[in-house]
Amino acid sequence: MIRFEVGAEDLLQTRFALSPVFELQHLIRGLAGPHSHGVPERWLGRLRPRFAALRDDPALAAILTLRLPRSGANILSPPPRRLAQTINDDLTALLATPPAVARAEIDYYLQRRPDATGPARSVLTSPGVLDQLAGFLATAWAALLADDWPRLRLLCERDVVHRSGELSRSGWAAALAGLHPKVRWRSGGIDLIGRVGGTTVLGGSGLLLVPSVFVWPSFAVFADEPWPKAIVYPARGVATLLEHGPPSAPEPLAALLGRSRAQLLAALADPASTSQLARAYGMTTGAVGDHLAVLHRAGLLSRARSGRSVLYQRTPLGDALADSDSFGRG
Repeated sequence: MIRFEVGAEDLLQTRFALSPVFELQHLIRGLAGPHSHGVPERWLGRLRPRFAALRDDPALAAILTLRLPRSGANILSPPPRRLAQTINDDLTALLATPPAVARAEIDYYLQRRPDATGPARSVLTSPGVLDQLAGFLATAWAALLADDWPRLRLLCERDVVHRSGELSRSGWAAALAGLHPKVRWRSGGIDLIGRVGGTTVLGGSGLLLVPSVFVWPSFAVFADEPWPKAIVYPARGVATLLEHGPPSAPEPLAALLGRSRAQLLAALADPASTSQLARAYGMTTGAVGDHLAVLHRAGLLSRARSGRSVLYQRTPLGDALADSDSFGRG
């Protein structure tokens, strides 16, 4: 078991962040097989034709080598720094890894992966290994995840709104409730069941909490030096998204409200801001704002300020209207 000992100062320093490259690597492992790593078959089937063009790249074999059943090299997905983290931020951090740290991690996995292919070893022992790894991940991102990321990011950001509120209002126990069955608050610390390691005192440095889509149904931990300490956990609602896809507007509702407004109403079972919705659905911020204003005036949405943002969410009337099973029934 790994345990993080938490002090009063850690609450002030704890922050949420997103890691696009972490999601990408889970998706890559699912596509490379033989296990899906929690990624539904419908996602894998849709992306396999795109992945076929990447299969013969030696850098892919190198990335897969830097993974054991219970751990992976931190250099490939350094703990993120901010909620607005981009894939470029992640790859910049990868390229900035101190050479001694990178070489120590690579050697650790090479020693434990006697099955590593010659091309993989060639990449991992080359002086330009970080450039090759970052270049492949940039290509893979554009091919596999860039199109889906805005909606996945919205899901993770909504989780942050929920948990940051719980953390500020009710403390660690409330924020960690439901994070994952094997992540538990106990006696002034966080127990991470099923992970091998000892006790780490955060010592005022706080903790990174990173909601994720493709880590579901498991979780991940960054507990090694010199990396910031972090827990990567399944975002709320991720199981529904992966199994059923994003919510879609019923056709009768689209005919009544217009497709864009119906789509936004269907998406607002949980709070979101205008800018988040614009990114997720490829609309301009102004257009989304106009649609939300109409839905709000009709009593279908409520709105509340959260920091600098205004968050919209369906009212009970909006819930009833967006319910595809009941809509149109007399």
